[in-house]
Amino acid sequence: MTTHLTTTAEAPTGLALSLKNVTKTFTSGGPVVLDGINLDVLPGEFVTLLGASGCGKSTLLSLIAGLESPTDGEISTVAKPALMFQEPALLPWLTAEQNVELAMRFRGVGKAERKIRAQELLSLVHLDRAVKQRPHELSGGMRQRVALARALAQDSSILLMDEPFAALDAVTRDILHEELIRVWQETGVTVVFVTHNVREAVRLGQRVVLMSSRPGRIAREWQIDVPEPRRIEDENVSRLAGEITAELRKEIRRHAN
Repeated sequence: MTTHLTTTAEAPTGLALSLKNVTKTFTSGGPVVLDGINLDVLPGEFVTLLGASGCGKSTLLSLIAGLESPTDGEISTVAKPALMFQEPALLPWLTAEQNVELAMRFRGVGKAERKIRAQELLSLVHLDRAVKQRPHELSGGMRQRVALARALAQDSSILLMDEPFAALDAVTRDILHEELIRVWQETGVTVVFVTHNVREAVRLGQRVVLMSSRPGRIAREWQIDVPEPRRIEDENVSRLAGEITAELRKEIRRHAN
C-alpha cells in the first residue's frame, strides 16, 4: 500500500485535524492494527478516544503526533500537535520551571521570554509556588500538572493526551479532571484524550469515540450534552457511561471469539 501522510497547516477548512481512511501495520504482511480510520475534530473540541487495551488508541495518537507514519491514508492538522504521555517524564535535575522552559528552548524562544512564559503556564495549572521545586519534591498530581504546562509550552493549538491520569489515585484524578477542563476552557486548545476508563471519557469529552479491536476501527460515537461543571458521579454521566460500557463489552466479546 502507498503511504499518504500530510501534517500541514492546510487541514480541511473548519477542522483542527482530519484522518481519512488511515490504516496501520507495523510489518509487511503483519496484522492490521488500525483499519480505515476516519475522524474529523473541530477547533477547540474535546474528544475522548475510548477502547479496550490493545485496540490501537495509542498507535492512533502517535500517528496524529507524527511519531509514526500510517501505512495508508491521510492525516492533516492545522498545527504540529503537542503530546502528553501517561508518565510525566520530567527531567529530575531540573526545576518545574526549567522543565517547562525546555519545551520552549527547543523552539528557539529566548531565555527571558521562556522564563516569563513558564511562570505563566505554571500559574495556569495552579503551581505558582512550585516553580523552583524539582520533580522528587512534587506529588504525582503536581508532576502531571508540570507535564501539562510543558505540553502547553509547545504553543500548539492541538493537545494529544495518552492516558495521562491512569496512574493516579481516584481523588487526585478527579481534581485533575477539573483542572484540565478549566485549562481547556481558558486556552481554547483542541484536545484528543485517550483513555480506557469509560466514566473518565464521559466526564471530560464533548464527544466520545469508541474503537473496536483487532483491527482498530471507529465503532460508534456519542455527543456528550451534559453541561459543565460535570462530576464523575453525576447521574447523567453515570447513565451515559453505562450505555457506552454496554457497547464496549459487545466489542470486546465480538473480538474475543
